[in-house]
Amino acid sequence: MFRIRRIYDTTTEFDRRAVEQVQDILRAQFGGIGEEAIERLPMELADPLRHRFRSLIFIADDTRGTVKGFALLRHASDMRFCFLDFISVQRGESGGGLGGVLYRHVREESIQLNAIGLFYECLPDDIGLVTNPDNLRQNRQRLKFYERFGARPVAGTLYETPLEPGGSAPYLIYDPLLEGRPLGLSDARAIVRAILERKYGAACPPGYIDMVVDSFRDDPVRIRPPRYIKKERPVRLVPAISIDRRIALVVNDRHMIHHVHDRGYVESPVRIKSILKGIADTGIFHEIPPRPFPERMLRSVHTAEFVEYLKRVCTLIRPDESVYPYVFPIRNGRRPPRELPLRAGYYCIDTFTPINRNAYIAAKRSVDCALTAAQSLLQGYRLSYALVRPPGHHAERRVFGGFCYFNSAAIAAEYLLRHGSVAVLDIDYHHGNGTQDIFYQRSDVLTVSIHGHPQHAYPYFTGFADERGENAGEGFNLNIPLPETITTDDYRNALGRALKRIISFNPSFLVLALGFDTSRGDPTGSWPLKAADFENNGFMIGSLRVPIAVVQEGGYRIRSLSANARAFFSGLWEGAFARKLERARSLHPENNHNVV
Repeated sequence: MFRIRRIYDTTTEFDRRAVEQVQDILRAQFGGIGEEAIERLPMELADPLRHRFRSLIFIADDTRGTVKGFALLRHASDMRFCFLDFISVQRGESGGGLGGVLYRHVREESIQLNAIGLFYECLPDDIGLVTNPDNLRQNRQRLKFYERFGARPVAGTLYETPLEPGGSAPYLIYDPLLEGRPLGLSDARAIVRAILERKYGAACPPGYIDMVVDSFRDDPVRIRPPRYIKKERPVRLVPAISIDRRIALVVNDRHMIHHVHDRGYVESPVRIKSILKGIADTGIFHEIPPRPFPERMLRSVHTAEFVEYLKRVCTLIRPDESVYPYVFPIRNGRRPPRELPLRAGYYCIDTFTPINRNAYIAAKRSVDCALTAAQSLLQGYRLSYALVRPPGHHAERRVFGGFCYFNSAAIAAEYLLRHGSVAVLDIDYHHGNGTQDIFYQRSDVLTVSIHGHPQHAYPYFTGFADERGENAGEGFNLNIPLPETITTDDYRNALGRALKRIISFNPSFLVLALGFDTSRGDPTGSWPLKAADFENNGFMIGSLRVPIAVVQEGGYRIRSLSANARAFFSGLWEGAFARKLERARSLHPENNHNVV
């Protein structure tokens, strides 16, 4: 079994190793292209404008990360065509099924990019142009393979003219992508000139490019009739697990044990059920099980004293009992009561977040889910979603509150820091005081939050605009508090401001603390957002084009949770993968130069 995924860059070690394996295949099977071109591949991924093509690599790998085959696609966005530079499988692999799946992904990507057509080169299958019988047989097999997809050589031109006497030159293959679409002469001439200039550059002798381009005279361009596939028949493809366009979904499978039945406690299990119902049939998720992580991950952002307290106190509480903090040590906090349940106020910021027997277990599992979602970004996913409860963004280094016990989003950010810089964007209605507290004096994590102004919204004591970070962290915390009553345009403008700051920080990863309590009618919020607004917000965030781990926070209006979740993730997926340029520009025109 193998999976197909796209390599966007070499940010993570997992993707760096994959690109290195692609380079090894190029050396082994395409030695004639030169070491300099092979070594340049990571730079081409990172800086497409400099190389005049945007490079896209699709790999087929197994669960251990062994690359079995790859396709290297070049996209010329200025001229709306795609050029398939290489497609190959590792020696010893059966190429037919694997090559077919890779080629299908290349075609699908080209269609998504609205390309005029897919072009590539293939050595000729005519006896007069090939003298070696083995080479002739291989060339015919390749052209037969491509012909199954409707791709055939351009006919009646001088494209096959060698660069030097006695050499060999390939056919130019045209795949129309959409059945029956002709190739116009003006498009063909411009595309051929771009291919020759950008791929071969100074290697072409004087006058060669003009000679080849001028030889295109038919309008539409003439394509060679089918030679191998006389009758149309479907292409059989080996099944593959495609993750390059899926959102890794990690659901807290232990959230039900944390069910507080007390009247007015809105953080209930039905929230997860409602969100799952909304996203179930979108076709854009791939559910993966949460894996357990060691307890030391909790201590990466929380104090050991706090973690140990919460772990111990939960074991002392009777089943079906909840202990609410009610005494808070404004003074003399160094002499806490001996009984741990009575000590709750020493570790909590409010009176409505209870401790019960399962709080630690459920909160620890939320952290496991967030870390699994973060880890999936290191394994090839571009988007992941930890659908968890209890939430976490109000949990500070040594206190809990706001229904939150451990800060799952902050722990995920700390984990990803090993592999690059991280930004945390919090779009819950309430300020993520915990995330701010954890990273407030650090510059390696940018924290940005859009929330209800603390003059009217929980947690009331933090989230003001002048809280910008301290010491090394000064300037790396951005709060955007908004009034109790806003319009959807107000929110969109605030989100545009937040994204502009994130773009300037240029993170390797984004952790998104997602709250649906910004929805109209939410019992804990006051804002008017509807499903269409969540879709637009998701699209704007997805257009950042960085790996994103989404961690669920608030959202308590059960009637609208399904629709809002479905809309948000549809927009996020479209922004990350479809990226319709016109829509992106209309949603945040101030960042047009950053939207691709």
